[in-house]
Amino acid sequence: MSADQLIAAVAAIRAGQAVILPTDTVYGLVADAYREGPGRLLYELKGRPEGQPVALLAADLDTILDAVPELRGRAAVTARALLPGPYTLVLPNPAARFRWLCGGEPRAIGIRVPELPEPVRAAPGISLRAESEPMPPAGTSSSSLDPRRSRRVRSFRRR
Repeated sequence: MSADQLIAAVAAIRAGQAVILPTDTVYGLVADAYREGPGRLLYELKGRPEGQPVALLAADLDTILDAVPELRGRAAVTARALLPGPYTLVLPNPAARFRWLCGGEPRAIGIRVPELPEPVRAAPGISLRAESEPMPPAGTSSSSLDPRRSRRVRSFRRR
């Protein structure tokens, strides 16, 4: 991902748009998680049922712990042992934060801290995003990106 692509991706996310961002395991469809509108945009773009959760994605675990402070303690110890890495951890969310991303169960939240290339990790504005994988997991077409909606997604590929 070039510096120009990264700057454009950050600007698009700040503007409330969804972008496709490379991570260590997938190209993730991401949007600003702090605002409900961009989070809901992920569901709309993918035609995903609102009862199906999406994960919080951050460049580092401390960003997630600042956003969901209830995760400090045992959950943070577990997360530090596994992240960054190719895992999405589903953890208790007692304050029901980011409920627009939690599907039908706001008392649990998925978090993801992937191994990111250094330019992406260091970029201001890539700190906390909602992520939804653009490829359908094992045979569930409900999470595939509808081609008619893909014009509303900015793609930033690695070079």
